[in-house]
Amino acid sequence: MLSSTGPTTATGLSRLLDGALSHDHVTRWLSQSTYGPAKVWRQAKPLIRQAEAQRPAEEFAVLIVDDSVLEKAHIGANVLICTYWDHSQQRYVKGLNFVSLLYQAGELALPIAVELVRKTVPVYQPKTQKTSYQSPFTKNEYLQQMLRVALPGWPQPKVAYRYLLADSWYASAENMTLV
Repeated sequence: MLSSTGPTTATGLSRLLDGALSHDHVTRWLSQSTYGPAKVWRQAKPLIRQAEAQRPAEEFAVLIVDDSVLEKAHIGANVLICTYWDHSQQRYVKGLNFVSLLYQAGELALPIAVELVRKTVPVYQPKTQKTSYQSPFTKNEYLQQMLRVALPGWPQPKVAYRYLLADSWYASAENMTLV
């Protein structure tokens, strides 16, 4: 649902998955209080395993990382709803910022990890004499946390993929070494 480019519903997600998850199951999952990478992975894992078993050998999977801002202009600011730079609009917007890791194999596209950006660290700005807030983690660090969910484990890989697709600002030496 996070990776959709249009409106989404629990019923629509259930229909997209050919009823593998009921809309009630999706609604219960969404009503939980936390959505860390491990919880998202537990939900996506059975569907990914099914896709891996059905995928022809010549077809490969990719992982796609992206950061997004869901604009929320009319909601009060808090640790989640803050001002962020929105690259798609080339301006600052107030909203919810998140980094997602998407598994794509053929027609199947599933988020396998999501990190909500929380600005909790106060930073005093001497020039403006105001305090702003920043996240304790960079987006690269969020990516590294999410990749640890998807990277090969021992003795079995968690997710088989051929490429990681990402914007250029994720091309740090630490990220490349981890991949």
